[in-house]
Amino acid sequence: MKQIFYFLLVLLSWLPPARVAAQIGFPYCESFQTAGTQANTKFGGNAQLIPGVLRLTSNLLNQRGHVYLDVPFPSNYGLKVEFEYFSYGGAGPLVADGLTVFLFDGDTPVFNAGGFGGSLGYSPRNQEPGLSNAYLGIGFDEFGNFGNNGEGRIGSFTTLDQDGRAPDAIVLRGPSNQGYPFVVGRRTNEVGPAKNGLNPGDQFAISSTGTARVTDRNKPGYRKVFLELQPNLSGPGFFLKLRMEVTTELNKPRIVTIFDGAYQFAAPKNLKIGFTGSTGGYTNFHEIRNLIVQVAAGDALQEPVGVDFTDKASCAGQLNQFYITDEEVRLPNENSSIRCLQFYAALADVKEESEDLCTQARCLEENRVLIVPQGIFQASDQAGGYTFLPNEAFIDQEVTVYYTITDNYGKTSQPNSITLLIKESPDPITLKASGATQAQNEVIICKGESVKLVGEGNEEYYRFEWKKNGVLLPEANSQELVVDALGVYEIIGYNRKNCPALSNKIEVKLVAYPELKLSKPIVGCLAGQSLDVSSFIGGFDLQLFDYRMVGEGLDLTNEQLKAVKISGKFDLFVKPKGLSCYSDPFPVEVYIQEKVLEVAFDFEVAGTGIKDDASGGIFPDDMIQFSDLSEERMVKWEWDFGDETSSAEKEPTHTYGKKGKFEVVLVASDRYGCQNRFTKTVEITRSYRLMVPNAFTPQLEVNKYFVPKFKGLVSLEFSIFNSWGELIYRNSELDQEGWDGTLSGTLQEAGFYFYSLVGKATDGEKVESNGKFRLIR
Repeated sequence: MKQIFYFLLVLLSWLPPARVAAQIGFPYCESFQTAGTQANTKFGGNAQLIPGVLRLTSNLLNQRGHVYLDVPFPSNYGLKVEFEYFSYGGAGPLVADGLTVFLFDGDTPVFNAGGFGGSLGYSPRNQEPGLSNAYLGIGFDEFGNFGNNGEGRIGSFTTLDQDGRAPDAIVLRGPSNQGYPFVVGRRTNEVGPAKNGLNPGDQFAISSTGTARVTDRNKPGYRKVFLELQPNLSGPGFFLKLRMEVTTELNKPRIVTIFDGAYQFAAPKNLKIGFTGSTGGYTNFHEIRNLIVQVAAGDALQEPVGVDFTDKASCAGQLNQFYITDEEVRLPNENSSIRCLQFYAALADVKEESEDLCTQARCLEENRVLIVPQGIFQASDQAGGYTFLPNEAFIDQEVTVYYTITDNYGKTSQPNSITLLIKESPDPITLKASGATQAQNEVIICKGESVKLVGEGNEEYYRFEWKKNGVLLPEANSQELVVDALGVYEIIGYNRKNCPALSNKIEVKLVAYPELKLSKPIVGCLAGQSLDVSSFIGGFDLQLFDYRMVGEGLDLTNEQLKAVKISGKFDLFVKPKGLSCYSDPFPVEVYIQEKVLEVAFDFEVAGTGIKDDASGGIFPDDMIQFSDLSEERMVKWEWDFGDETSSAEKEPTHTYGKKGKFEVVLVASDRYGCQNRFTKTVEITRSYRLMVPNAFTPQLEVNKYFVPKFKGLVSLEFSIFNSWGELIYRNSELDQEGWDGTLSGTLQEAGFYFYSLVGKATDGEKVESNGKFRLIR
């Protein structure tokens, strides 16, 4: 007894932590009052889970939120739905817009809601598309646009208010493939059929119109919806009944029937259900909670039928996996599958199915795990699957437990038995590569190579099986296997009682080469130097990898790459340490400069040959032409003119605009990025040039005028005097023709005359010049 007690303690410590009960199928219950929702509850847009409810829209303009259950149901069974909704808090005298409960094709690959505002997230809105593959939409319309044909909607109430609306209305619209047409509507605050209203005394507003959520069914403003779709046995579609529980007077909740008639549109094979809420130019909170969805044709559903399993065996000391397949049991309901598997130690422990629909909708966690002295049974997350971990104290004995199965419609079978024989398990088996000393989880091979895998253990195994990627290899039944195909391998060794020992898994994969890349071009600009090529290779690591470089008659490896003395084109290879196969070649070019680059330039005043004072002098406004005299392999030029300006042209021009000495530097580069520099000084010593002739001949066309020649002046005053000192000519124009030798139209006598010139140079220097000259007749 002590041994069994100890085993139970071990098993309890092995059990995984408790999980939230999952559900796939019907009844589907979602209260929206917990911290999360079931995995199959999908919501989007402005919808958000807040404490107590799912809020489809906030009290803001132009909102649209949706939620749908990603669980299809066959349309031939129909559907029952109930939920509470809360519509309140709208600003101003008007509230908008409303919410919709909708059905759409359950095989739709991509879901999108319809237009916001008056389209209530169901029908199109102008250029906005409607809900994808919609089948039916019931809009609870506060503002009154869902029941008109505005914004591209098809069909409307025959009678609308003066502003074209039908507020406080419940409107049924049809499928998307028919244009989302208006089918029928009821104005809940109107009386009688003439106004599409309800029976006298049934009136209520769609919204509670208050500022707070009303959750008490006995207080005014409470709303709850009951929708039933029964299959139409005599035609397409459904018989649709829509009722609401509404409270407009304190402590007087009442049931109001809204629709009760045929909806004659052919339904898709499978349907899904969802909800949208929307606002437009006016606002309201729109919320839902306590949603229950179940199959309508409950009487047509039958209970699954299980079978007794007596031919199964388990192996002690290991987790045994079993599956109850849909084919082994009978699932009478269309498109049904096993959703829930529950275990019991004895028939007396099997309880009657709860009358609570939401309890039926899930597996009870306490029935998913069963601990008995012989071991632990646990239902797995895969439908119909379960595991058994046997107690080694019960080898060669049997254990019997009972189970029920529940299908995806919530129907549960009567209990059946599972009897398992507990057999002795073999010692563990270890899978490794031949020659390895311990188990491995991966083996690296080169392309075209193979590796021998071996299963070893301290047991006499009677037979072996091999799996690749989880699939049995039918021809592999020995202790060794030569592998040349990539994949995940494992070996199973069986003892004389046919119990397996499952090995570790080894993934056989091709060598993964590091990416070869250069951090920069392999260039050595120092003439005659050797290059450390490894310093140019990104991630170079001789602890992990081997490197090889081949070309130009060389075959270099690892350390040899650190002293390369030859330029040329090479192939670079890499491989992880311990492997024989190198990567595909990575082409590289090595360039080592053999001689220093020759860089030089010259300059002159453009088109003149002037380059210094001796040849005429350079002026501030002279355009200087620079000429590159470097060797032809240059591809890049960087000029620094010495006055904080530069150029990247091969032979630029430059004007300094001031006197001074300027050190001009040219840095020229070849295509490998190697460069050299050359420096030369440009001297600008003059700001102007002035030449005055010593004679002129006014009666000849040549030398007819007496005028100074100058450069670099911005102003001048030119005066001529006779031998008596009398002024006979004066002109201040820079472009004057000069003196023609006359005074008041009379040609003056031959002889000597005197001039005076006063001016200003471009840099502001004052210019003065005086002298004599000869007039020749």
